[in-house]
Amino acid sequence: MGKISWSRLTFLLMLVFVLALAACGDDGTSDEENIEEATAESDTATEETEESTEESKETTEEGEESEESTEESDESTDAESESAETEPKVTDFEPAFEEQTRAPEVETEAELDVEVVAEGLGVPWGMVEFDTNRLLVTQRDSAELLIVNLEDGSVSDPIEGTPEVNSEDQGGLLDVTVAPDFDESRTVFMTFSQDIEGGTVTAVGKGMLSKDETALEDFEVIFQATPAYEGTLHYGGRIIFDDDGNLFLTTGERSDDPIRERAQDLDAYLGKVIHITPDGEPVESNPFIEDEDALDGIYSYGHRNIQGVDFHPETGDLWIVEFGPQAGDELNIIEPGNNYGWPIVSYGIEYSGELINDGISEHEAQGFVEPRYYWDPTSAPSGMSFYDNDAISEWENNLFIGGLAPNYIVRVVIEDDTIVGEERLLTEEGERFRDILVTEDGALIASTDGGKIYRITEAGEGSE
Repeated sequence: MGKISWSRLTFLLMLVFVLALAACGDDGTSDEENIEEATAESDTATEETEESTEESKETTEEGEESEESTEESDESTDAESESAETEPKVTDFEPAFEEQTRAPEVETEAELDVEVVAEGLGVPWGMVEFDTNRLLVTQRDSAELLIVNLEDGSVSDPIEGTPEVNSEDQGGLLDVTVAPDFDESRTVFMTFSQDIEGGTVTAVGKGMLSKDETALEDFEVIFQATPAYEGTLHYGGRIIFDDDGNLFLTTGERSDDPIRERAQDLDAYLGKVIHITPDGEPVESNPFIEDEDALDGIYSYGHRNIQGVDFHPETGDLWIVEFGPQAGDELNIIEPGNNYGWPIVSYGIEYSGELINDGISEHEAQGFVEPRYYWDPTSAPSGMSFYDNDAISEWENNLFIGGLAPNYIVRVVIEDDTIVGEERLLTEEGERFRDILVTEDGALIASTDGGKIYRITEAGEGSE
């Protein structure tokens, strides 16, 4: 082999070195290392993306839950807003039929004028319009009978000749009405709690209003709801004349246990609707007139404490409203001879929270009459009147009831004996509304335990 020159060998070595440098990266990092870093960065980005996706998913789920919650809340609000009653129920009882409680809320469309025409009275328990825009008004605690003029708000001096009463607790001078022939006879009828041997009773009396309107003349007691009881609660005491000129009287069962059980007894006038003549005698058509074991004056029984009564203007049916215990206030249509169940059944409970008779609420199943309507929680209903006028056309044949607790007037809309709507009026007044009447000119009049007389008319239609 021939010899290679030293210069040629040097040149070849330099060429190999240059080619080796060209094969290397600029930063001295291998392609494998670059791939690992790129993969790591990709993985990191992927993990961040996945975390972001999970957070987004959770946010979306929370949003969906929030939307579902909002929808449920809206549905609940919508369902609740359909009822005039916004407070939760006190009991777990279910109504016998859907329209028996918590009727849909309605609202009067007409603009109303509300004015206090008289104030500073005691407890104006009963009222009657005996002359156009002039009322006879009882004062429960002071046993006074007054004349209130709705046009000028004037209040008379107390009329002389009213009976002595027991005014403890719920007692006193209670309801007042006038005879159908008042323009000729000038006869005034009143109910009151009276002391007799053995305790107190709900009594009915009558007298003639003097021509100068200063005294009741020849006042006499015509009926006593015996037996007497040593208690001062649940007198009932509402009275109303029927078309035949006879009186319906409502009584309470005197509250206490066991006396309240006598609401079921036909030999006691406690917890009853009673039907008597203007002289206090039983009406001959009464359902138990032939029953030797029953009192002849009883018309219906099984009531707790009835403080509202009126006739439906269209049907002529007699409606009453009565206090339940805690919840369970009832609105009933009264038929002769019917038993309305107290204290065996009730849609309310004791004030202690205990069940009444083991919590039986189903009236019909026990042989009693179901109430047309009941309130849970309580409305503490007192005096009531049907709106038998067309001055406020949308109110025609509606029922108005005074509420003592909570403090409002209840408007009840009735169709075919079914309650289809309810409205609460004057809720901001903070008054216990004791009695309600409708005047001949269509004004709604309400008295309160705070000593006020309200007049409610359509705006622009009130007295000048």
